[in-house]
Amino acid sequence: MRMSPTALPERSTLRRLLRLLRPHRRTVIAAIVSVIVSMVATLALPALIGRIIDEGIRHHRRDLIWPLSLTALGLVAVRGITNFFRRNLSGAMSVRIEADLRARLFAHLQGLPVSFHDRWQSGQLLARATSDLNAIRMFLGFALVFLTLLSSYAIAVAIALLVLDPWLALLALCLTIPFFVTAMRFNRRMEDVWARSREAVGEVTTVIEESAGGIRILKAFGREQHSVRRLSAAAAELRDVNLEGVGYRALYIPALYLFPNLLVGVVFGVGGFRVIGGALTIGALVAFNQYLGYVVYPLRYVGWILSQAQQAVAAGDRVFEILDTQPTIADLPGATALATVEGEIAFDHVSFTYPSSTLPALHDVDLTIAPGETVALVGASGSGKSTLASLVPRFFDPGEGRVLVDGHDVRHVTLSSLRSQIGVVFDEPVLFSATVHENIAFGFPDAAVEAVTRAARAAGAHDFVLALPQGYETMVGEHGFSLSGGQRQRLALARALLAEPRILVLDDPLSSVDVRTEAEIEANLRALLAGHTALLIAHRASTVAMADRVVLIEDGRVTATGRHADLLLTNPAYRRVLAAELVLEELAEVETT
Repeated sequence: MRMSPTALPERSTLRRLLRLLRPHRRTVIAAIVSVIVSMVATLALPALIGRIIDEGIRHHRRDLIWPLSLTALGLVAVRGITNFFRRNLSGAMSVRIEADLRARLFAHLQGLPVSFHDRWQSGQLLARATSDLNAIRMFLGFALVFLTLLSSYAIAVAIALLVLDPWLALLALCLTIPFFVTAMRFNRRMEDVWARSREAVGEVTTVIEESAGGIRILKAFGREQHSVRRLSAAAAELRDVNLEGVGYRALYIPALYLFPNLLVGVVFGVGGFRVIGGALTIGALVAFNQYLGYVVYPLRYVGWILSQAQQAVAAGDRVFEILDTQPTIADLPGATALATVEGEIAFDHVSFTYPSSTLPALHDVDLTIAPGETVALVGASGSGKSTLASLVPRFFDPGEGRVLVDGHDVRHVTLSSLRSQIGVVFDEPVLFSATVHENIAFGFPDAAVEAVTRAARAAGAHDFVLALPQGYETMVGEHGFSLSGGQRQRLALARALLAEPRILVLDDPLSSVDVRTEAEIEANLRALLAGHTALLIAHRASTVAMADRVVLIEDGRVTATGRHADLLLTNPAYRRVLAAELVLEELAEVETT
């Protein structure tokens, strides 16, 4: 989802980009010293050449030509060495800034709540962490340095030109004004182009990322061409925006390159008449044009500098938009660590509405779960079961009411201590590109092999893991797509069980397993659930039967509670929900055969 850019003035964004240089003060100072030394050496050359012409060549003084020429060569060497250091310093600094900013952005993303990630397309976030940061690096490491050099040279050269010939210097200045007008028009035209181009890149990245991640679904439903059309549309938008930029560059860039040559030609022509009139020497005219060249020829790159600056500002807006987003789920001031809990969970008149909706997902839910009790949440799709379960580990905060664990409002305890007491298994298990052992021990990297094996046995995963090529050291492909859905779900269950949490939140943990595997896991789960408080989101009657109590949720409200067998006998709505789920399961089995 594309969000509106943060309302930061362009100057404010530029200032924030420049503040990224503060931690690198020493490098900046060293680069400035290199620039000053290089500038002094460079500015001394035209005056030296003018002396060689006027005093050495014109008067045939060999005793001056050789020393002055050797001095000029020395200045060229100094200029080359200092330019090397300046480029190396600024380039390395910009790379470090990019790396630091990427790490800062990634760390900030980890701290943002689930609701933020639900709203944002992953491709847009990826574009901000890659191409946008690269644009910032190019500006700080190259365009900004070049702008600093050009500005410094412009001031020094203006003084030198006024000393050599004030009248000719004023003429050159007047002729430069149209160039700056052209450059500024070009910058204004490109400003909108760069911003739209960045957004288009994000859309293309999103389509590619989604297609790569969902390739099996695309093939299963024969939607490859639909994906191709999506990418074509996004790529066409990017192409059109870039072609618009190409048109502007084709119009303005030639003019920016032509102007310096015209200016030098005019100055040589007018300066020649002044030499003939005795107002200027030949050496001074040569020096004048060389000084002018130090500024005029680089002026061709003003358009590039301004484009880089505009790209960096647009990129900075997008990056700072993320960094300026404050976590809505965070430790409150004075939050205390939650000690080992008994496992009581209470929903005290809880209501919740998603930010993107006007209808409440939960309405006045009042429910208490005793320590060690297993409660199954049953309801139609979209009734609010997963939303209610998500409030326990504080993925969301209720709009009204409280969620209590052992009498503690979860908003008043630290997130780390709360979540360390809770094991969560989602209905769509996520695995990482790592070994089976590393995926199970994801929350506890130092877990012993015996503990990992014990968790895998409890989840019914041990046997199939041993059958893998390298057993627990087998690499799981990206998102675990090298495994079946049931295998992924069992590993996710093992990951939750490894922590030995007091509270388990199981969001339909058996939805992707076959009947045989379901029976195996259920046998293990029954023993495990006896020592935990469990919130079980279930659709299968066999899974619901494991619960001590069943809670029926309809349209975000608790409409019935009781034992599974009792509700089957007395509650028609409960029977309808289970019957509907049974039909869906049978249809799914038919489609897969």
